[in-house]
Amino acid sequence: MLFVLPAALYVVIFQLGPVLYGLVLSFSEYSPIKRSGPEFIGLDNYRALLDDPEFGRALLVTGRYVLQVLPFTVVIALVLAMLCNRSFRGVGFFRTAMYVPHIVSLTAVSMIWLWIYSDNGVVNELLGLFGLPEQRWLADEDAALNAASAMRVWKALGSNMVLLLAGLQTVPRDLYEAARVDGANAWRQFLAVTLPGLRPMLTYVLAMDIIYLAQGFSEIFVLTQGGPYGSTTTVNYLIYTEAFQYNQMGSASAMAFVLFAFIAGLSVIAIRFSQGRKA
Repeated sequence: MLFVLPAALYVVIFQLGPVLYGLVLSFSEYSPIKRSGPEFIGLDNYRALLDDPEFGRALLVTGRYVLQVLPFTVVIALVLAMLCNRSFRGVGFFRTAMYVPHIVSLTAVSMIWLWIYSDNGVVNELLGLFGLPEQRWLADEDAALNAASAMRVWKALGSNMVLLLAGLQTVPRDLYEAARVDGANAWRQFLAVTLPGLRPMLTYVLAMDIIYLAQGFSEIFVLTQGGPYGSTTTVNYLIYTEAFQYNQMGSASAMAFVLFAFIAGLSVIAIRFSQGRKA
């Protein structure tokens, strides 16, 4: 008991404690710039969110952001993992190069992509080579979220590839040999051997990606600051503005717990989908 006590205290004080305090604040009206403390108001913060079109739009933006990044990060990472699972010259360098974006902070990566998407950035220079007009990627209401999503796909590929590569290397080679003896071609081997063997790791990758993507903040803050016209305002960015620009800690806490429920719902759906026939 004494051995686990420091870890237990750490979890209770620094993890469970803030969560419980945030839950209490979500039922309160509280502004740090006022001298009075939190005032209990019941479910008023949650009721207000139901009638708040800005919050509803932020939920839709968050859902769209997750749905348009997740398939690309998983499918492309799986293809790269299967490629890296083969033996060829330079495979070690290729794996390292693909993993490098993951070890760079998301803020630093976002700063680089801010320049890439600028009027004189790489993307517009490439368009100019083909005689195409330049685009205002981050200032266009229809293009800004897609531009942020493309950056996020690039950032997430390396870590997903490494995780899926680890999953591929746990699939017994005997199963592939048995499938070949039965006459299975490469596609049938992928469906009958690779995907079932990779299912636990795929489930983990899907769940973790949903959790990280739905909490998107740094890239939005650096690239667009929620604009233009709220087209890239995710729930996490809205929580930031509510808490630290308008000092409405109670409302921000309520948003945080709704976001928690939203992430939990998406994760359950993804896990059930990835388990497929097994569920």
